[in-house]
Amino acid sequence: MAILPILTAPDPRLKAVSRPVKAVDDGVRALLDDMVETMHAAPGIGLAAIQVNAPKRLIVMDLAREGETPQPRHFINPEIVWRSQESRIYSEGCLSFPDFFDEVERPAAVRLRYLDYHGAAREELAEDLFAICIQHEMDHLEGVLFVDHLSRLKRETILRKLRKSKRLALTA
Repeated sequence: MAILPILTAPDPRLKAVSRPVKAVDDGVRALLDDMVETMHAAPGIGLAAIQVNAPKRLIVMDLAREGETPQPRHFINPEIVWRSQESRIYSEGCLSFPDFFDEVERPAAVRLRYLDYHGAAREELAEDLFAICIQHEMDHLEGVLFVDHLSRLKRETILRKLRKSKRLALTA
């Protein structure tokens, strides 16, 4: 396994729409394993393949709390088939936007279909943090970033700060 570099905004590759995975094979599982290692090292609770420059419809997630046994989950070609009418506002962050958090409103629950690590079809209800996280990561698969849910002013402010910090890092 390997820790992969995570793309950070405003990298235009983050806006790409990810392609479906045609077959769940050893190459896909190796990428999923690397993504889990990368996510844990960051540390984060979710990661989409596009964030490691692999435009495939793959997501990994681990909602275990600090000190708990890791419980990584794998989602291949996920799709939301139902959204609740009730919504929740949650303070979201993103590994592609280091150190930035803001409130995003999303459906409180969703039903999703996906293939698991072994390629078996699954369907389940996601609620609470699981629902928020899977929607955030699925947005990545469509080239949508969490800042796209914010006001134009907030989005531009965050992107300006990220560009500035990248420039400072290059001159250091």
